[in-house]
Amino acid sequence: MSKITFIGAGSTVFAKNLMGDILSYPALADSTLTLFDINEERLRTSEIVARKVAATLGVNPTIEATTDRCEALEGADYAISMFQIAGYKPGTLTDFEVPKKYGLRQTIADTLGIGGIMRGLRTIRVFREILRDMEQVCPDVMHLNYVNPMAMNCWAINRDSNIKTVGLCHSVQGTAGQIARDIGVPIEEINYTCAGINHMAFYLRFEREGEDLYPLIHKVVEEGRVPDWNRVRYEMFNRLGYFVTESSEHFSEYVPWFIKRDRPDLIEEFNIPLDEYITRCERQIEKWHNLRTEMEDPNTTIEVTRSMEYGSQIIHGMESGEPVVIYGNVANNGLIDNLPQDCCVEVPCLVDKNGVQPTKIGKIPPHLAALMQTNINVQSLTVEAALTGKREHIYHAAMLDPHTAAELSLDQIWSLVDDLIEAHGEWLPAYQ
Repeated sequence: MSKITFIGAGSTVFAKNLMGDILSYPALADSTLTLFDINEERLRTSEIVARKVAATLGVNPTIEATTDRCEALEGADYAISMFQIAGYKPGTLTDFEVPKKYGLRQTIADTLGIGGIMRGLRTIRVFREILRDMEQVCPDVMHLNYVNPMAMNCWAINRDSNIKTVGLCHSVQGTAGQIARDIGVPIEEINYTCAGINHMAFYLRFEREGEDLYPLIHKVVEEGRVPDWNRVRYEMFNRLGYFVTESSEHFSEYVPWFIKRDRPDLIEEFNIPLDEYITRCERQIEKWHNLRTEMEDPNTTIEVTRSMEYGSQIIHGMESGEPVVIYGNVANNGLIDNLPQDCCVEVPCLVDKNGVQPTKIGKIPPHLAALMQTNINVQSLTVEAALTGKREHIYHAAMLDPHTAAELSLDQIWSLVDDLIEAHGEWLPAYQ
């Protein structure tokens, strides 16, 4: 019987989906699910939801909940990280509002850009504490990380500890499904190979029974069928010849070409939703009270449907030995030849009783590697700042960030970093 610990189980809806996925496998139905969060109220809701998920599936796992992290991790076979340090308020809001004073606008701010840098610094600090706990109480744990900024976090974890870690996202499989709908080919009939870095991986091969499907994607453009919400990615497809995994609103802030304060026409042309993450968070907060009441109501049941997340597939593959291929974020130990060794790359991985085994890709097209390198530079310097405590590398990361550098002068960048560090206060104690 496996013990699976959820770190940040107060992310109730996401936890519900993962628990439903896990318990829907008969081989995992008697697992121990240990829920940990620092928010007692949300933790209580998640525990109620966990028991309802089990009831819906007619299974009988052991369900535990605790606010003691070491207790939650003690003897864990698998740990799933799914938390956000400093939350929407003050964390995310600060990452958006302070840069706005400099005219620097963002869409999501959780992966790159000045917001991604600050989020990475806040998060890596806590991950280091979690890793020390894991090394003490569950040194053989398989750590599944869903926390953004994915590449920065996983890179730092791999440098700081020997805890086995794979970073998981749904952008590869999610975008494949979107492309399939755009070209009118069932996703079940499509084979693809994708590689790169998280949120900037590209489909190197997209086929059906050996037939290259890229011409059908070109037809979407030629026939004027590009979805309004996906204009940025199709523009990049036109320019690069390969389709990128992460959404248009994300991708627009990883490069210097789309969000410009003196070019409002670009915002309109490419339908870029500035402050999108703020809008989403506000919407979720508004719905949360009613949703929690509904989930906690003893008279309501919870519907369980399998999600697209890889977490349960990894656990089932390792426990049952049934092989499965997932896309994981892992250290680049000879996997992609023309990206820096030891950076965090996203590649296909075979999972079975031997664990998560990444696939060697070799060289990727040089222009794709060059584009990724602009993001890897920022990731590298943020990780360096987080692991060494050297404040100067935060400035270096910001000055090399493509979007920030396109909008601000060096003096402005330095001043913005100072303002953000001061605003985050207790969340960045090493730099105060």
